[in-house]
Amino acid sequence: MLVNGCRFLLAVVFCFSGVVKLIDPRGTEYKIQDYGQAFGLSYLLPSLVPLFLSVALALFEFSMGVYMIFAIHRKRTTRLITLFMLLATPFTLYLALTNPVSDCGCFGDVLILSNWQTFGKNLILLASAFVTAIYPRYMTRFVLERNQWMISLYTWFYGLLLASYNIISLPLIDFRPYHIGSNIREKVEGKGGEWITYFLMEKDGVQKEFLLENYPDSTWSFIESRTEQIHAPRQEINDFSVTDIATAEDVTWQILEEPDYQFLLISPRLEDADDGVMDRLAVLNDYCHAQGYKMRCLTASTDSIIQRWRDITGAEYDFFHADNEVLKTMIRSNPGLILMHDGIVVNKWASSNLPAEEDLVAPLDVLPLAHPKQSSYVRHLVRLLLYYLVPLLLWTLIDRILVAKKLKKRKKNRVLINQIKNKKQ
Repeated sequence: MLVNGCRFLLAVVFCFSGVVKLIDPRGTEYKIQDYGQAFGLSYLLPSLVPLFLSVALALFEFSMGVYMIFAIHRKRTTRLITLFMLLATPFTLYLALTNPVSDCGCFGDVLILSNWQTFGKNLILLASAFVTAIYPRYMTRFVLERNQWMISLYTWFYGLLLASYNIISLPLIDFRPYHIGSNIREKVEGKGGEWITYFLMEKDGVQKEFLLENYPDSTWSFIESRTEQIHAPRQEINDFSVTDIATAEDVTWQILEEPDYQFLLISPRLEDADDGVMDRLAVLNDYCHAQGYKMRCLTASTDSIIQRWRDITGAEYDFFHADNEVLKTMIRSNPGLILMHDGIVVNKWASSNLPAEEDLVAPLDVLPLAHPKQSSYVRHLVRLLLYYLVPLLLWTLIDRILVAKKLKKRKKNRVLINQIKNKKQ
C-alpha cells in the first residue's frame, strides 16, 4: 500500500506538470530564459535551445507519470524519477534561499507556488521516489510486459503532437488573465465587487449610520453619505502599462476604455518577429482604415527597431511601448494579434493563422471573427483526456482480454495434463 500510494502520488504530479507544460510550451520556454538571465547563462542558450528544453522536459514528466500509472519499466522508471528529484530538490532549495526568480514555473500559470512551497513539494516527491525505487516490484502492472512498448510509444507520440500544436498555434487552454472573454479593464482596476452607500444621520445629538433599505424616518437629520466597495476581487493585473512612443504619454486607459473594436498587434521583440505575416498585416491595416477601427502595435523594442520594422513592412499603424514580460503573457506568439472591444478580449490569433483577406469582408459585428466559440477549461481538459485515454483504454482492454485468454489456455492445458496423468496411473 505504501509503495503504490507513493507511486500514484508521483504519477499524478508528473502527469499534471507534464500536461501543463505541453499545453503551454512557450511559457516554459520563457521561464527557462528567465533562469538563463538570472544565472548569467543567456549566452549559452541560443534561440531554439529554451524551446527544445521546454518540450523535452514536458515529454519526460508526462511519460514518467504515465509509466508510473501502468508500472512500465518499473526499475528504470523509478530510478530515473529518483535521479530527477535528487537534482531538482537541491536546486529548488537554492532558489528558495536566493530567490533569483519569483516561482519555479513547475505548473505554469495553472498553479503558482512560491520557491519554499516548491521545495517542500519536492521533498515529499523525493521521499516517495526513494520508496518506489527501493521496492519497484511491489508496483502492480496493469498491462503485459511485452505490450508496454505500445503504451510508451503512444504516450511520446501524443505528447509531441500536443506540444507541436500549441507551439504552432496558441495554447489550447489559456490559463492567463488575458484569455478570450476576459475583461482586462476590470482586472486592472480590481472591479466587480458590491457597492454600498451609508447615510450618516443625527437625532437628539446622536449620530448613526444607516443603509438605504434602513433609511430612518423624518425625525432624523441627514449629515452626509459615503459609498464603499465590499467583497472586491483582488487586482489580477497590476503591471499592464502602455506608453505612446511619439509623445511618451501613458495611454493605458485610452486603450482599455476604447468603446469600439480595436486590433492589438503584440510583439515583445520586433527583431525576432515572424516577418512572413507582412501581407496579412497590410490587409488587416487596410480593413481597419476602411471600417474605422484602430490597429495598434504593442512592443518592447527600441525606437530604432520599430523604425526598421516600419521601413521593411510599410506599417502605417501606431506603435506603443509595453513591458516585455507582460507582452509575452498576453499572447504566446511573436507577433500575435488580439481583438478587443470595450476592454474585453474578443479573440486572439497566432502569427500562423492571422485573419486573411477573405475573412475581412464586413464589419466585425457580423463576422465570426468577433464571435468565436468558447469552451470552458473543464471541457478542454476533458477533451484532451479523452483524446489520450480512449485509445489507451481500448488497448488496455484488449491487453486484459489477451491476458484472460492466456490464463484460460494455461488452465485448460493443466486440466488436460492432469487427465493424461490420471489415465496413465
